[in-house]
Amino acid sequence: MQGITLKPLVSAIALALTLSACGNDDPTQMAAASQTSQPTQAQAQAQAQAQAQQTEIVQINAANPFFSDYDTPHGIPDFAAITPEHYLPAFKEGIKQQQAEIQAIVDNPEPPTFANTIEAMENSGELLGKVSSVFFNLTSADTNDQLQAISKEVSPMLSSARDDIMLNDQLFARVKAVYDQREVMDLNTAQAKLLEDTYKQFTRGGANLNEQQKAKLRELNEQIGKLSLEFGDNLLAETNDFMLVIDKQEDLSGLPQDVIDQAATTAAKNGLEGKWVFTTHRPSMTPFLTYADNRALREQLFNGYIERGNNNNANDNKVILANMAALRAERAALMGYPTHAHFVLEERTAKTPENVYALLNKVWPAALEQAKAEVADMQKLIDAEGKDFKLQAWDWWYYADKIRVAKYAFNEQDTRPYFSLDNTIQGVFYTANRLFGITAKERTDLPKYHEDVRTWEIYDKDGKLMAIFMGDYFVRDSKRGGAWMNDYRSQEKVNGQNVIPVVVNVLNYTKAPDGEPTLLTFDEASTLFHEFGHALHGMLSDVTYASQSGTSVPRDYVEFPSQVMENWMTEPEVLAQFARHYQSGEVIPQALVDKIQAASKFNQGFATVEYLAATKLDLDWHTLTDTRPQDAAKFEAESLANMGLIEEIAPRYRSTYFAHIFSGGYSAGYYSYIWSEILGADAYEAFKEKGIFDPATANAFRATVLSQGGSQDPMLLYKQFRGKEAGIEPLLRAKGLLKD
Repeated sequence: MQGITLKPLVSAIALALTLSACGNDDPTQMAAASQTSQPTQAQAQAQAQAQAQQTEIVQINAANPFFSDYDTPHGIPDFAAITPEHYLPAFKEGIKQQQAEIQAIVDNPEPPTFANTIEAMENSGELLGKVSSVFFNLTSADTNDQLQAISKEVSPMLSSARDDIMLNDQLFARVKAVYDQREVMDLNTAQAKLLEDTYKQFTRGGANLNEQQKAKLRELNEQIGKLSLEFGDNLLAETNDFMLVIDKQEDLSGLPQDVIDQAATTAAKNGLEGKWVFTTHRPSMTPFLTYADNRALREQLFNGYIERGNNNNANDNKVILANMAALRAERAALMGYPTHAHFVLEERTAKTPENVYALLNKVWPAALEQAKAEVADMQKLIDAEGKDFKLQAWDWWYYADKIRVAKYAFNEQDTRPYFSLDNTIQGVFYTANRLFGITAKERTDLPKYHEDVRTWEIYDKDGKLMAIFMGDYFVRDSKRGGAWMNDYRSQEKVNGQNVIPVVVNVLNYTKAPDGEPTLLTFDEASTLFHEFGHALHGMLSDVTYASQSGTSVPRDYVEFPSQVMENWMTEPEVLAQFARHYQSGEVIPQALVDKIQAASKFNQGFATVEYLAATKLDLDWHTLTDTRPQDAAKFEAESLANMGLIEEIAPRYRSTYFAHIFSGGYSAGYYSYIWSEILGADAYEAFKEKGIFDPATANAFRATVLSQGGSQDPMLLYKQFRGKEAGIEPLLRAKGLLKD
């Protein structure tokens, strides 16, 4: 539970625990000891050093912001007061407190009830949740060597603490006693769901295993957790280590001026004034691959990207990921599941890997056929230019853009002047206001973890404050790649009082030089709409229990609201409200909007195939039954060959940098994006049928999807909104893959 008013830790107890752990420093006893045995100079120095360290620890704990309520507006984390030294003591105390709370549930002499067992568990771990929310958000968005070192120490501690709960026989006996009475208990829908989910957590956490098996499960969980951290650290190092340094003006041929300027800024930051630097961060890499005329340099940068974690150096990930896959297979077998994918998908809306493969195989043939047609078109262009080479993967963006320009007279760079970051942010707020009546008020005086973060108070249509929203938009070395939403506090109800969420969107746009606006491509602007869809899911949540709040839904459902949100970005009515030229203020011309719409189905063969290839690779790794580590390079090559991936396309993520599945929460779940896309495309049909801002449809979407979080079965909620199951046709039609 992460409430807005958190129960304070009794500081005296924390200090007493610290003192007892560091040894006795009672002055009378120290004096007595000195009378009987005079310490040597070395002993005196050691005592002085120990006392200094002890004093420092006492001071740190006394001032630890996690050990009391944040004295900040809206209970936002006190980022300015939090230092790396605060985390470990808070984690340790948080674990200790939750252990005591769990023991109190076990020792309760009263018969097990929903309130004294299930709700009591739900409300445990307040301090642990408080420190975890800050720490793990920052290790993704603004990490450093200290945080990474702490993460390596904390990860096994948390894994062990979780196992202590999930493998507690006495606790499980109480949970099972309540679960066995569920049919005769007067529980509401959310309570029944919480009870069912809690019981499943235990059975899926190993509660039914014998003692020897439980010990093995603990060992496997700890090993997998450590390897996951190593994978992520290696990938971050590989990404930050690679630089394509250009020192000749002619090698910049074809690149837009703003891309060149940013490369010069990147070079200067790395002490390479007068040169230009491109990296494997997508905001730097994608424009280079799209516009750079120098084919050899495109190949160099592309290979720098796809070989991350595969360079046989200290950051190589092949052995790590192979061991993770093997350990996951072993753990699944221990738990009685055929594969890790079967274990994972039991809790997803897809239910089985067979269902996922069946879905992918419905889309794959049409996508692959379209991709091959795209290859043929690009090869014709290469031949027409008099070039004597066969299209390769590093040529795709470059020649696809040429064909886009030729077919649609559309260059995505032409969209940049109309999508300044500030205007696009106002665009998502405008859309949310039209749909749900919410408004945003920016505050520059609220706590934030980095100077680039912007913060808004979000008000509901009745004028009540409903959420705090943070936006962290710019790429930096301390931030992992990609785009995501998370929260620093989940919405819940405590003693009947609503607790507002603190939600953050994190993206990786290239920051413009000082004094200039950050300009986005149409696709980058669309990503902002996507992530704000996740934010709405968190901010519009209206549930009782934090564990059911907002995006606390199955992985293959969580992308659904964000996929829906993307659709408004392409609507002329919405574009007219915010897509204005950053200099003239001119609304984006309808002719350019028409080109955007016409080109929206362009290159969808490539986009769908590269995604599906990564999805199939994920499933192949996690449907392994062999618990011996595989040769990672050989396994990947065979997987891609078996699916028939053409050589001109690399999977969106190769194994060695597939962070979603080896250092994130998407193992056996990367398919979730297309699963959610199907729901999103089908759901948006309802808005198209009745009007994109139809109040009744918007209210129904909020009531059945956005506000309910994980308090009910998500597919039942979807059917309540749509009145039917989702069909695949709207998605195929949207991608131009449905043949008439």
